[in-house]
Amino acid sequence: MNVSGERPIGAESIQVAVSGDNTRVVVLPRDAVESALEVKAPAQAGYLPRSTSGVFVGREAELSVLRDSLTGGGSAAVVQPQRTPAQTISGLGGVGKSALALHYATRYRSHYTLVWWITADSPESILTSLAGITQRLCPQSAQKLEPDQQAAWAITWLQAHPDWLLIFDNVEDPGHLGPYLGTLAGGHHLATSRRATGWQALAPMVSLGLLPSDEATDLLCTIAFQGAAVNREQREAAKRLAHALGHLPLALEQAGAYAHRTGIDLDIYRAHLAFVLNENRDAPTPEQTIARIWDHTLNTITDRDPLAVTLLQAMAWLAPDNIPRTLLECLAPHTIALSNALGELHAYNMIGFTTDRQSVTVHRLVQTVLRTRTSARPHNDGTNPTAPGRADAERAVRNALPSAYQGLHPDDTAAWEGLLPHILALAETTPTDDAPSADTANTYYQGAQYLYHQGRDAHTIALRTAALAQCEQVLGDTHPNTLTSRNNLAGAYQDAGDLEQAIPLYEATLAQCEQVLGDTHPNTLTSRNNLAGAYQVAGDLERAIPLLEATLAQREQVLGDTHPNTLTSRNNLAGAYQVAGDMERAIPLLEATLAQCEQVLGDTHPDTLTSRNNLAGAYQMAGDLERANPLLEATLAQCEQVLGDTHPNTLTSRNNLAGAYQDAGDMEQAIPLYEATLAQREQVLGDTHPNTLTSRNNLAGAYRDAGDLERAIPLYEAALAQCEQVLGDTHPDTLISRNNLAGAYQMAGDLERAIPLLEATLAQCEQVLGDTHPNTLISRNNLARARKAAAAVQQPDTATPATDPDHQPLSDTPEQPV
Repeated sequence: MNVSGERPIGAESIQVAVSGDNTRVVVLPRDAVESALEVKAPAQAGYLPRSTSGVFVGREAELSVLRDSLTGGGSAAVVQPQRTPAQTISGLGGVGKSALALHYATRYRSHYTLVWWITADSPESILTSLAGITQRLCPQSAQKLEPDQQAAWAITWLQAHPDWLLIFDNVEDPGHLGPYLGTLAGGHHLATSRRATGWQALAPMVSLGLLPSDEATDLLCTIAFQGAAVNREQREAAKRLAHALGHLPLALEQAGAYAHRTGIDLDIYRAHLAFVLNENRDAPTPEQTIARIWDHTLNTITDRDPLAVTLLQAMAWLAPDNIPRTLLECLAPHTIALSNALGELHAYNMIGFTTDRQSVTVHRLVQTVLRTRTSARPHNDGTNPTAPGRADAERAVRNALPSAYQGLHPDDTAAWEGLLPHILALAETTPTDDAPSADTANTYYQGAQYLYHQGRDAHTIALRTAALAQCEQVLGDTHPNTLTSRNNLAGAYQDAGDLEQAIPLYEATLAQCEQVLGDTHPNTLTSRNNLAGAYQVAGDLERAIPLLEATLAQREQVLGDTHPNTLTSRNNLAGAYQVAGDMERAIPLLEATLAQCEQVLGDTHPDTLTSRNNLAGAYQMAGDLERANPLLEATLAQCEQVLGDTHPNTLTSRNNLAGAYQDAGDMEQAIPLYEATLAQREQVLGDTHPNTLTSRNNLAGAYRDAGDLERAIPLYEAALAQCEQVLGDTHPDTLISRNNLAGAYQMAGDLERAIPLLEATLAQCEQVLGDTHPNTLISRNNLARARKAAAAVQQPDTATPATDPDHQPLSDTPEQPV
């Protein structure tokens, strides 16, 4: 293993939003974008899973509320016109949330051009489900695209075509849906979740309770008697059993399947379950109800086919959806035995089959109960595990691992994507007393590396945490592989924006690398560079710059003056000088980096273009527009030629050139360029991507400088609202946006709105950036001028005008796609 975490100078991108806390970008070829815009969905297109029992009873009131909510006809689903109609179903496990969503989609399928079921318990599962849209609608494009690109194609298609329904099933974190609700506005979103909080700002919510007595009895009778006539005595017995089961739909389905399979009398079955003994106690939890049913069901299945129980216990540790038959083959003596065992489980409603019957699904409540059960059945090695099925699940996943990513064959991509949810499930459910294993650590590592090379490092945290724990226990705290694992986890936290977790991990890793590997080992230099980068992102330049200087000096000595890692260090150090306002050191370093990139990589290499853009930005910050503008114009022309007209780096270059024109007072060139960049970023990156927000703020600033406050203020207001929603209330970009809106209010003479906004901005700048940060000083000066202007309004004999033309906007440094 090599320490990972270096970031190349250049970066390619088109946005695929995969969680509310983190977005990432991937490249989507122009022909793929065109196909996404042109492809039409065939009639009744979509994907819906099969119901485990195939039976749905009642819930007509809830279905009506859902329909009214999504079509805007009900008071329970009042949504803003610009937001996508959305609806959330919440409720405890086993209450029938997914069944209700599935039944709604089936009933109203003809009203939609596309209906698509998305497994939404993690950002990665959402990504995989979205990629399935591309595979279904345009298989020829899907074959040429990586998984992230397939998801990008699907998002592009959904943005271009209206009247679809997306069903996000089992959402664990409402924030994961934020990017989709914000950017996909042409259809309906329906989500199911056990979480009853966190939805207020996203969608109206229907709370789904237990079935009413009559509907619960109907469901039980339908499954237990399978169409046969039901007499009064049988229905009364079913009613008593339904009451004992707490009217929980999942329990009713499994009890009904058991009764049908065995022919047992329902009153006798109820007596065996012994719920009558608990009538005077608190009602059992859903987990207790399901466990009580299984005491009988599993014993019966064990007598009929012990392999079925082995498979079920293994599946408890895997992802609940899309468990391939092929993944389970190593646990069975042959495929016939596997098919028989799965058929037995299906007959008892313990599992469901996908439409093609090549994969299996298990209810999450079923898994929860199975994982907490103990087993008297000895394992293959004669031991008595406390977590039955865990070792079998790990063996099945390990046996199915594709080739290591470093030598990944394109045909393995689909295999990796299918296996990842199950690797993640193992990592997230590791028992505390589970014996550490180098094989298990390698499984987690391989899965995380696949995601990392796909640009999805922010979503490797669970895998990297599990891998690090295994390495520490098996190899020791300072083994090179443990150091690699710790560095990689820090990088994942940094990519996810969690610097409080990342920086201490980076610091510990560097200290241990220096001790174990030596001060100038390449991995130590990488660790030092990564820590410095984290300090810089956190705004701690006092620690970042010396570390970057030391790293560059050592890389020049160890790797050579033109090694790619040396060029990266030189670029990073120059960027830190620029952020610190030290242009006398930043510009010569950027000039040297560009010259070496041109010599080593070539004149139009993406890293060379990035280096040229960064140097031009430094010239611009230094006020040297005579050198900045020609360089920016040349860079933009080359980006358009080499990367394409809508590549994110091209958009960055176009934004920076517009900024240079604005600094020169050439608003006739600046404004059209800003407008074009904003329009393209909205299309390519999405409406709430940070770069889109920057473009919106920049265009508003250009309107302001041109004296067009009627267009500037609404754009500033929109930018601030989106910054607060997407980036958070105290993010540096949010503070910039808040200051600039206040300045626009002040220029318009509206001091009643300007001053409170400036006061809030100053307080937050002092808290977040520090008392002497340049933006804090600007903010303090702006507030003082606004108060002076307000005093002048109250005392007309003073000479200070009410509208202060000296308000200084906070602006972003020219964008650097580093």
